[in-house]
Amino acid sequence: MWYVINCEDFPATIELRSLARKEHLARLEQLKDLGRLLLAGPYPKIDNANPGRHGFKGSLIIAEFSSLQEAETWASEDPYLRVGVYKKIEVNPFKHVLP
Repeated sequence: MWYVINCEDFPATIELRSLARKEHLARLEQLKDLGRLLLAGPYPKIDNANPGRHGFKGSLIIAEFSSLQEAETWASEDPYLRVGVYKKIEVNPFKHVLP
């Protein structure tokens, strides 16, 4: 089943993101290579794909896992959580309808 992983950042985490970005993206690439990643990306703090110094306020990941528990465990091991970027992570089942 698909799961939405919605992550909320602490304020002013742009430097912390850069510390863990490579490892964070590597985990997403693993899901992609397995055909289990629908989409992933951050929420810019301003209406711009490249928010610069304004940074991001969170991230969204939609990925396939065998259970809610597996999705929650995977999310709890995110490098951004470990270095203090993510303030909160919420995981919910998701029914992919379109496209």
